[in-house]
Amino acid sequence: MAEPRTQLDEALQTAHLPALVAALVHVTGDAGWLKPEWTPTYTPLARNDPGISSEEQAKIRDAARAAIEAYLADPTPKLPNPDLATLRRMMDFVAGAPIPEGYADFLIDELAISGKSTKDPQFDQPKLRESARSLKVLVIGAGMSGLLTGIRLSQAGVPFEIVDKNPDVGGTWFENTYPGCRVDNSNHMYSYSFEPNHAWPQHFSPQPELLKYFQGVAEKYGLRKHIRFETWVESLAWDEGRAVWRVELKGVDGRRETVEATAVITAVGQLNRPRYPHIEGFGTFAGPAFHSAEWRHDVDLAGKRVAVIGTGASAYQFVPEIAPKVAHLKVFQRTPPWGLPVPHYHEDVPEGFKWLLEHVPYYDKWYRFWLFWMTTEGFLPMVKSDPDWQGPTTAVGEANAQLREMAAAALAAQVADRPDLLPHVVPQYPVGGKRAVLDNGVWLAALKRPNVQLVTERIERITPKGVVTADGTEHQVDVLIYGTGFTASNFLSTLKVKGRGGRDLHESWAGDARAYLGITHPGFPNLFTIYGPNTNIVVNGSIIFFSECAVRYIVGSLKLLAETGARAMEPKREVYDDFNRRVDEANQGWAWGSPHVSSWYKNELGRVSQNWPFGLIDYWRATLAPNPDDFVLQREPEHAA
Repeated sequence: MAEPRTQLDEALQTAHLPALVAALVHVTGDAGWLKPEWTPTYTPLARNDPGISSEEQAKIRDAARAAIEAYLADPTPKLPNPDLATLRRMMDFVAGAPIPEGYADFLIDELAISGKSTKDPQFDQPKLRESARSLKVLVIGAGMSGLLTGIRLSQAGVPFEIVDKNPDVGGTWFENTYPGCRVDNSNHMYSYSFEPNHAWPQHFSPQPELLKYFQGVAEKYGLRKHIRFETWVESLAWDEGRAVWRVELKGVDGRRETVEATAVITAVGQLNRPRYPHIEGFGTFAGPAFHSAEWRHDVDLAGKRVAVIGTGASAYQFVPEIAPKVAHLKVFQRTPPWGLPVPHYHEDVPEGFKWLLEHVPYYDKWYRFWLFWMTTEGFLPMVKSDPDWQGPTTAVGEANAQLREMAAAALAAQVADRPDLLPHVVPQYPVGGKRAVLDNGVWLAALKRPNVQLVTERIERITPKGVVTADGTEHQVDVLIYGTGFTASNFLSTLKVKGRGGRDLHESWAGDARAYLGITHPGFPNLFTIYGPNTNIVVNGSIIFFSECAVRYIVGSLKLLAETGARAMEPKREVYDDFNRRVDEANQGWAWGSPHVSSWYKNELGRVSQNWPFGLIDYWRATLAPNPDDFVLQREPEHAA
């Protein structure tokens, strides 16, 4: 008996104690675990400190050991579904403070203690399921959002097919294979809410693990038989007489085929089309040159002179990986990124922690709940613009200035031994103005290496031998790597889309993509987008949450078609315009909307076309179900009108 006890003791040392206490309410049926003296008091960025005295922590672990041992002997939770009052107490306990009443239904739904939530398709009536079977849906993309859509459509009984240009599932996690590629959202939250993975090897796992997760999901839910791989969607055209989309596909062998669909759902993501800089001489470099998203694994960097152009999120990950291998590395930087301190960014998940997730019922749900609640607002209050702010343009308000001071101090401490780097690694724009990265020290450690040089002179041109900067220096290198991001604001750029009356989607956008809730488009019936315009998040939440909300709304839209017998639906122009007016107005009130900041959050017209300017709860509420009053429903053939 000693060995299991030792294993349990080790596991309890790794536990997130507030989440464990909540789980033990289920296990024992006793709400007495929610003791005032065991209530956490969290300190921002102090991840492993619940603010509970060491004496009380020891008491929790002792009591937990006895309760878990008793459960293992009789593995039946005594309180699988607490009443609402008890559940609210448990939520407040894990949160460390009373949760505002307005958030209760939202968080209870996300917690999904019973295993059910509003995100589950509701196609229970036989007549509805029969109507749903008459639909045919085409999903473009087999990444995170496309697989999610396939799962929900399967559950709803709606026939569908998924097409993807790649030879396997995974989307961005299939395509991006550069060294150091990993998720920058905690993995226990960056996973489907209904499909936890208790075996994540790290808190922020590397790309191969993410790909393996999505491949496993595709297998578990039998999605591969619905997927047509290595297939490109060349065009979509709305057939007004028959109320279907005619979709032209091209296979890997070049053969074309036209298929028809009642509805088309695009799940192509935002960060998958490499962006190359507009620099004189681009394409003239004589050696290997490639974008980080199209990493050349056949190019051996060992002992080579390498130039990296760009210091965004991808470079932040791959530069520390390649720096020890190359002879010399020159990193060309236009503006530095803000790194927010996350010391455990590369840490393994302890085996004992995995054991608790797997063996203590509901612990995984409460740990995910804690992660979710901590990031529901996240740093949002600290990147809010104060219209009366009279301070420097390096901040947008007092709270933002304080966040800046904290982040700048963390960066400065890392280069105390290299004061020459300090002016070049602390950004001069507000925190939140551009995408922040997670910092555990490896980035600046790489820049301090003797074989690494940070170049901040403006690039003048690229030559066959290397890079020429504005001071006239030609930096001769053997390999050139672009870490210059993606064409995020060019939504659906690879698709030709013709809607009602032959209207071209890209012409109607005129370089300024918009959608109602990021999902639907007037003049383009039964066309739905996931991760569409203005649905990106900056310093709070997980994009999987947004995709789950969007898919719930889309499946609800298909349900609306089936219930009403309508053939097509599209948002009313006034609803679409009002929504986008509110989005634009709200985006001006955040750091990323500052006129002093340029970033990929803004399109070429200077409008913030990427970001959601409201709370997570607002998107959750807005996407609970489509409001029929927001849409034009076409119930009869158009030619008969």
